[in-house]
Amino acid sequence: MNDPRDEALAIALATIERVAAAGATDAEATVHVIDRFGCEARDLEVTKLQRSRGRVLSVRAFVGTRHATFSTTDFDPGAIGAQARAVVAAARHVGEDPHAGLPETFASDGVCDRDLLTVSPDVAEREDEEKIVEALAMERAVRAADVRITNSDASRVSDAVASWALANTRGFRGSSAGTNVARSAAPVARDGDDKRIGHYGTAARGWTSAEPAEAVALHAVHRALALCGARKPVTMRLPVIFERDVAAAVLGDVFAALSAANVALGNSWLIDRIGERIGSELVSIVDDGRLRGGLGSAPFDAEGTATQETTVMANGVLRSFLSDTYWGRRVGIASTGNASGGGVGPNNLYLVPDGGTLDDLIATTERAVLVLDTIGFATEHASGVYSRGARGIYVEDGLPRYALDEFTISSTLPEMLAGIDAVAGDLRFDGTIVAPSFRVAEMTIGGS
Repeated sequence: MNDPRDEALAIALATIERVAAAGATDAEATVHVIDRFGCEARDLEVTKLQRSRGRVLSVRAFVGTRHATFSTTDFDPGAIGAQARAVVAAARHVGEDPHAGLPETFASDGVCDRDLLTVSPDVAEREDEEKIVEALAMERAVRAADVRITNSDASRVSDAVASWALANTRGFRGSSAGTNVARSAAPVARDGDDKRIGHYGTAARGWTSAEPAEAVALHAVHRALALCGARKPVTMRLPVIFERDVAAAVLGDVFAALSAANVALGNSWLIDRIGERIGSELVSIVDDGRLRGGLGSAPFDAEGTATQETTVMANGVLRSFLSDTYWGRRVGIASTGNASGGGVGPNNLYLVPDGGTLDDLIATTERAVLVLDTIGFATEHASGVYSRGARGIYVEDGLPRYALDEFTISSTLPEMLAGIDAVAGDLRFDGTIVAPSFRVAEMTIGGS
């Protein structure tokens, strides 16, 4: 069987030749080939089934410091040739940009010499029928767990096998591959006249390293039942504990301020703060593009720069922004190997864990709100103002007491990071931005 990476690289090489022949001074071509499977079950029925193969060719063409891009799924040589001529013609009509251009160095200058474990053989080996049976079994598990579970927003099982290749006119040639799998469940609990949905999902490079299906189902059930009997709290200020999935969403808001793109555009509260103390001593943030088995790991990024481990924040002190080549030039830093689809993206960004479980964190808390879910998007990246609708649990004397709903949590990201006074050890690398549970010393709870 032909290796899809070889095919992808051959197409990328042929494409940059055509773009160069059309008059480009520099060119870059990326080819992605992805085989996907997905199924969804509700109660006793499979409600959605997908099996697909996608192929995408993306090209950047430069004429001096002018540039244009195109993407296509038509791999016919004639079509690619026509697109090559069109993209070069388009680049000639674009304004000059002194920061535009390919990287000066590539992954070959710091190539990763170890297996990053991005491919798990059990993904391609597993039969689709087995995954369908698993989705149905998850549905049975959530409904059998408690009489209050009366419905479901579906149990889902999916996977993908991807290959990609990158070539440019400065001599870079590279290919890579990866697999990923996902399981999720969303049981609905009857709570009087109300319904409580408990979403939970997991992802990994392979089936054996992912959380088991039954564990995912029961965790989702626990989330739904935990919110039964929820009441609206009074407005107050007190500590807030972010469960790890919500903690990851907070870190996602921090990433937006760490992106060199937002720094260059003036849309970050971290501008001119390299070397300053931003968070508490417990806050260390790392982006590691070479984390073995990480969902964002690869030997090189989307423009051929070697990935690396970047300490973004060390014991609360801001050390680095994250950047690709273009935005790095705009802010005066080297690329950190974070190019992603035409912009800056995380590789494996995480808050360094401390120790203990979420239950341990709760047990050491006199009074707080444990946040299990947030709603809406109300973060101002330029100022760091943070506000979300939330659902969760009221904690008192180290114990969860009752569920809360219809309230907001608000503060600023600088105050939140500075106020982190406890970090758990429950980190799981099930996304490209992840965090363990943590506690913020004080936030505003907006209720009745």
